[in-house]
Amino acid sequence: MDPESEAHEHGKQWSVARAVGGLLGASVLAAWMSEILVGAAEGTGKSLGMSQTFIGIVFLAIVGGAAESGSAIAMARKNKMDLSLGIALGSSIQIALFVAPMLVLASYFIAPQPLELSFNKAETGSLFMGVLIGTLVCGDGHGNWYKGVQLITVYTIIAFMFYFIPQLS
Repeated sequence: MDPESEAHEHGKQWSVARAVGGLLGASVLAAWMSEILVGAAEGTGKSLGMSQTFIGIVFLAIVGGAAESGSAIAMARKNKMDLSLGIALGSSIQIALFVAPMLVLASYFIAPQPLELSFNKAETGSLFMGVLIGTLVCGDGHGNWYKGVQLITVYTIIAFMFYFIPQLS
């Protein structure tokens, strides 16, 4: 191998190591910031009389997903609906298929007690209805303001359900 190829290969390895290090650093920073956000939201929610279920399902989802929601709305305003839906749905899929299972596994090593993904009937039913309604709305490939109003209404109904029935079991 000539010296130029060897230097190029070494540069690629260094770039990969830097990228992995940067990703790990960003992940640790995001986890730390999330912990601060959850603590602040939990205190605020309790002072406003919100249940733990409402705080976790509605309040934190709105606060934590604000940046992604803003990006999705910005793309929708530019009439890039495929990208807008990709942002909104991709985030949900990432949480469901990667983040939640990783949190369960990590909880066995770093948490005071293991995290379980155990959902009651209302949580399971609202998730099922959300997926079903989202599929029906996105399935035809067309969007308009009325579908948006319908989706916001469904979300509001689910939020009210979790607010007014705080002790679901």
